[in-house]
Amino acid sequence: MRWKGRRGSVNIEDRRGRGGSGVRIGGAGGLGVLAIVAIGYFLGVDLTPLLDETVSTAPTGETRELSAAEQEAGQFVSVVLADTEEVWADLFRTQLNAEYDPATLVLFSGVTQSPCGGASGATGPFYCPADEKAYLDTTFFATMEQRLGAGGDFAAAYVVAHEIAHHVQDELGVLSQANALRAQVSEAESNAISVRIELMADCLAGVWAMHADSRFDIMQNGDLDEALNAARQIGDDTLQRNAGRVPQPHTFTHGTSEQRRRWFQTGFDSGQIGSCDTFAADTL
Repeated sequence: MRWKGRRGSVNIEDRRGRGGSGVRIGGAGGLGVLAIVAIGYFLGVDLTPLLDETVSTAPTGETRELSAAEQEAGQFVSVVLADTEEVWADLFRTQLNAEYDPATLVLFSGVTQSPCGGASGATGPFYCPADEKAYLDTTFFATMEQRLGAGGDFAAAYVVAHEIAHHVQDELGVLSQANALRAQVSEAESNAISVRIELMADCLAGVWAMHADSRFDIMQNGDLDEALNAARQIGDDTLQRNAGRVPQPHTFTHGTSEQRRRWFQTGFDSGQIGSCDTFAADTL
């Protein structure tokens, strides 16, 4: 992916290096803690099926210098965020005759707080509708590569684009309606609604990728495969299977690997927001 030397976004809130990074993952008993930490809206990439150790989220209260790798990750995320801002502003104007209000992206190390609850790097990035901010511990990119087999800069860009796609859903009014409905139905039905939310975000991420490449010429050979592979590796069935469990479809909240890959491809191929209406789809 071609990103170095390009404009970054001003809508970055960098909390890294300010303390609170004392997360330690260790024992199966930590799953109860992580269930609380994993955000009420449960819209991020939940990695708790892969965790088998206890978690300590006590902040260290210390500040530190960011490493060179952290600085580069911050620059990368800032450039991708800037690309999302330009693309979505244009698409809202041309496809929806509306104005796009960009989200803020919070970078943190280990743990942080949001109006949606506490956040841990172990539970993955997420979007909080309460403050219209996306939250990301950039070490998640290393987790993707080392534990999920989903490395590459465009795979990382897909993650950012997916979380910003939740903000797009929020701007469209989809997120509030879907979450209101989830609060009124059974757990299984709520999970099914969550799957449609997530697959729509995957599709919108594909729409962004298509237009970002057309606008900025960012994609290189293999980039699309990196994004599609990342979508596959974070499917509910794959995460549960990799954790040594038999996949339980009624517990899925993000969709299967094949569904996630296919909806991203749908958005990329069409470039149209309207092609991402998973709530109108008879089959996912």
